[in-house]
Amino acid sequence: MGIYNEKGETAEESKKCVMLPKEKSESENGHSRISKVAPVLDVGFAVGGWTASDPISQVERYDTQTHEWRRVTSMPKPCHDFGTGVLDGQVYTVGGHDGTSYLSSVERYNPATNEWSSNVASLSVARSGIAVAVIGGYLYALGGFDGITPVSTVERYDPQMNMWFRVAPMNARRTGAAVAVLEGYLYVIGGSDGSSPLNSVERYNPVEDCWHHCPSLSSWREKAGCAVYRNMIYVAGGKDERLELNTVERFNPESNQWSTVRPMQNKRNQVGLIVVEGILLAIGGSDGISHLKSVEAYDLETNAWRHFGSMKNKHPGGSFCVVQMK
Repeated sequence: MGIYNEKGETAEESKKCVMLPKEKSESENGHSRISKVAPVLDVGFAVGGWTASDPISQVERYDTQTHEWRRVTSMPKPCHDFGTGVLDGQVYTVGGHDGTSYLSSVERYNPATNEWSSNVASLSVARSGIAVAVIGGYLYALGGFDGITPVSTVERYDPQMNMWFRVAPMNARRTGAAVAVLEGYLYVIGGSDGSSPLNSVERYNPVEDCWHHCPSLSSWREKAGCAVYRNMIYVAGGKDERLELNTVERFNPESNQWSTVRPMQNKRNQVGLIVVEGILLAIGGSDGISHLKSVEAYDLETNAWRHFGSMKNKHPGGSFCVVQMK
């Protein structure tokens, strides 16, 4: 894994690809490869958020049967600009900012019991704007802002050991980047280097512990929404150097190219992009004037977005995720 400083930097010779321990198989994570008897549903969650005038710690759950958002147990403490990942059916919130301090803490929510716990190891460095993803049974926290500068640091959480370990840093310092997992690779997309938004993309191989450059976005954007939908990576909204965006791009791994998609109806910075029961949803965000509660759904056949209801609360700087539940 190598040794890296607090900014995620290392000597050039340390950046060569090395072989990491094999990623955990489904059976090693306690999941049988035998088909599940009970049906599994995708359940969407809107988590937290914060503004100076309205600190929000509320969490909402999207009920696909009634097409309603329902409040569940709130976060232990209000914060924003944290990363969220789902590991073994539980939601992890990583880092963030509470309005006063940058956080290294990690909280865990169990949808089955509707309870939060804080008995999770903290990051080595406090930071906000972290991109979080899950691959191979591990939780990855990528980049972020430590209060001074964006970092390229990447840490990997082992739930069995309840410990974070440094792995190879990204090629670029990034805060507010989008992240996706596709075909065994982890993609980090856009973000900001502290001076301006980025359009660069890089891909991580967790087996070799190595980063490689990928084709860039056609536009520069930070704090965009990101999801894998029908084996393609969709990136929506965010913000460039001047304006909030409603534009959408998707990456096809077969052609190794980005292409444009019909824009969303609303501009949405810090939008949540999730897939629930086969539907791609764009949730919340800010249009530059106000924070939004509205949701849009994308129709692949018509290449169009349509209104798809609203959350009960605004979630400025919050995060969105999907948990598969029986």
